[in-house]
Amino acid sequence: MIDRGSPKKGAAASLSFGQRLSLPMGEIYRRLDSRPEGLSEAEALGRRKPNDLRAAPRRTAVALFLGQFRSPIQIILAFAAGLSFFLRDRADAAIILGILLVGGWLGFRQEYAAHRTIEKLLAAVLVRVEVLRGGKAAAVPSAEIVPGDVLVLRAGDILPADARIFEAKDLHADEASLTGETFPAEKEPGERDAAAPPALRTNMLFMGTHIVSGTGLAVVVGVGKDTEYGRIAERLRHHPPETEFERGVRRFGGLLLELTLVITLIVLAVNTAFSRPWLESLLFALALAVGLTPQLLPAILAANLAAGARRMKDVRVVVKRLATIESFGGMDVLCADKTGTLSEGLVSVAAAVDAGGREDPNVLAHACINSFLETGFPNPIDEALRSRPAFDMTKVRKLDEVPYDFIRKRLSVLAEWEGAVRMVTKGAVPAILDVCAKLADPAGERPLEEADKAAILGRADAFALRGWRTIAVAVRALPGRAVIKREDETGLTFLGLIALEDPIKADVAETVADLRLSGVAFKVITGDRAAAAGEIMRRIGLAAPVLLTGGEIRTMSEDALVRRAGDIDVFAEIEPNQKERIILALRKAGRVVGFLGDGINDAPALHAADVGLSVDTAVDVAKEAADIILLDKSLSVLLAGVREGRRIFANTMKYVFMAASANFGNMVSMAAASLVLPFLPLLPKQILLTNVLTDIPETAIAGDATDPEMTARPRRWDIRFIRAFMLTFGLLSSCFDVLTFVVLRRLLGAGAGLFRTGWFVESVISAALIVLVIRTRGPFWRSRPSRPLAAGTLAVAAAAAVLPLMPFAGALGFVPLPARFYAFLAGIVVCYIAGAEAVKRVFYARHPF
Repeated sequence: MIDRGSPKKGAAASLSFGQRLSLPMGEIYRRLDSRPEGLSEAEALGRRKPNDLRAAPRRTAVALFLGQFRSPIQIILAFAAGLSFFLRDRADAAIILGILLVGGWLGFRQEYAAHRTIEKLLAAVLVRVEVLRGGKAAAVPSAEIVPGDVLVLRAGDILPADARIFEAKDLHADEASLTGETFPAEKEPGERDAAAPPALRTNMLFMGTHIVSGTGLAVVVGVGKDTEYGRIAERLRHHPPETEFERGVRRFGGLLLELTLVITLIVLAVNTAFSRPWLESLLFALALAVGLTPQLLPAILAANLAAGARRMKDVRVVVKRLATIESFGGMDVLCADKTGTLSEGLVSVAAAVDAGGREDPNVLAHACINSFLETGFPNPIDEALRSRPAFDMTKVRKLDEVPYDFIRKRLSVLAEWEGAVRMVTKGAVPAILDVCAKLADPAGERPLEEADKAAILGRADAFALRGWRTIAVAVRALPGRAVIKREDETGLTFLGLIALEDPIKADVAETVADLRLSGVAFKVITGDRAAAAGEIMRRIGLAAPVLLTGGEIRTMSEDALVRRAGDIDVFAEIEPNQKERIILALRKAGRVVGFLGDGINDAPALHAADVGLSVDTAVDVAKEAADIILLDKSLSVLLAGVREGRRIFANTMKYVFMAASANFGNMVSMAAASLVLPFLPLLPKQILLTNVLTDIPETAIAGDATDPEMTARPRRWDIRFIRAFMLTFGLLSSCFDVLTFVVLRRLLGAGAGLFRTGWFVESVISAALIVLVIRTRGPFWRSRPSRPLAAGTLAVAAAAAVLPLMPFAGALGFVPLPARFYAFLAGIVVCYIAGAEAVKRVFYARHPF
């Protein structure tokens, strides 16, 4: 039960869901220790706590560092090393633990920098909410809203919390995400029954819903888990859908896990069969497992994505979810509306005609009245009509409004002027004709006939062929009325058509052509008439666009739409719920789909797409749903982002190819050597040191240059290709390892110490230098690596060469190498590089990627 006494000053009592509906506003304020003018900054700060259910918890530096050791193999190895420390060889155990820590530190540095980068980027596109603080309006991040805050609401705002309304004007909210109800819910102040069903909770606004029209003030009564949305989230634990990139990483990890288990178990079994010390054998097998696993893969991926996100910010693209960058580069279909994407978004009135096609200022006057009085989210059509005032609005008094929704496709306002009360309705031409019974012409009103409807639709099509968008205007006299509902939209008198022009952007034809050359099919999804949408596509260079209308989609099965969607250039006359269906159909057809949307009705499609794209000027609900935000609504900006995404993917694949093939080759060689040698080919600490040293230059992969062919078209994770690459180049590496074994044992007569030292040096140097060969598909001398990558590679090779001469070499199990070994080594490395070049040419001819 809630304490009915006064809450402590500065604290807010908890309200049950029933009390939020039923208590008088005075009691709501008292329990929340709030007031109509809002909280003070100090009060809000004192109540602040995390309330964003969808945001990942912020990871501290300590948590990130400890996260580098989350692999079960690493944990077991550390435990075994600790056991060795207490039982036998403390120096070796300390060295193994030290190498593990160094590897963890390298990963931590990369991942920590990546996390800080994404935090800064997200701060640039925070969804902010207008609240009253001490009676003054202030914009604060939605995650900082607290109980007792007073929200200032208008069309397009997304609700960051549950709130009780205490002031409203024509306020309507879209609650489809919570209730499934298609039509916007009308909202007004007052008290409701504590057990009221969802349809009657008209005095409440709920987190995750958004305002469609009107204005209002509401006091926050619940945040985070203490909301209707929070109760659902607690039960369902929603996770974002897995991206193509995340799916590829998961499958790659599964491949490595299988190989690791097989090789580790074989080596452990063989060493046990040869009666070698069990602890030494266990450490060796576990070190092999760690060596086969690209230990820095998560950190390298994070650093690569973060570096790409920083570069994308430079081209006016802000990434909210790092994993979508690679999907952005792999996108092969982009869907968008034409308004503001292909066109300037600067709509102007091209014509205002009556039903007979004659210029009629009365049509424009009624359209202006409707636009001036409606309180929905600002849009280019209403802005264009407001810029052409055709009536003295000081003589008009608004009475009521039925907001636009995407089912009716019309908007009505009730107003009084010149001593009469009239309902003025504007919207899509077919939607207006459906509710009209009469027609206005110069001779007066007369019944609207089917022939009239056909002529009006024909005139709208004629406007569409000029690239103009057309809406219709109608009116109905409602004497004595002060309120209207959707049911009143019947028996209207058709007044005429408004044609609207939106010029095509100057560079859009070239950009769309560049997208197509880059392997990205561009598709328009629009509510405009088919003729207008088709004409726009012809103007941007597509001579014979293939069209599909919303009416046709309505009659198609899911399988039929999946088969057709890929061939369509323009989806016209589309209803909002059909956008999501189109996106899902394209994805089911195997395409990687991006969707660019900025409207109230675009959120479902943004969620459904592989890459949800929006713009910084979009409504809050669209920005919240998007993965990537464009700071300029331009296809050229988007194209630059696609190219950067492909560069990131190419560099990620470089690391995967390098790490998988080199580690696999080393581990196969080591496992084979352990079968024929009377001693372990490398000590556990030497295996781990090899792994750390060869990973160092690869930390610079994020900034490496990429070959043009790697970014010329979309590419996707291909586990079969990765497996083939790993086996081919890994086994090639093993061949030269075997050659090194022969040199060491047969020509130099190496014992355990010399053998391990010689193979360690050869393994590190060859693995480091081969990076310069594998990083490009062409001859390595024609593709210049980045300076950090080249410098890191040469530094590691030099360090490996001189390491046996260092004073601490003995502690690592190394001994000085004879001079002639370095001559053999030079020959082996040169032959390895030449062999890799030859194999690479044949491999890419047989395995295109």
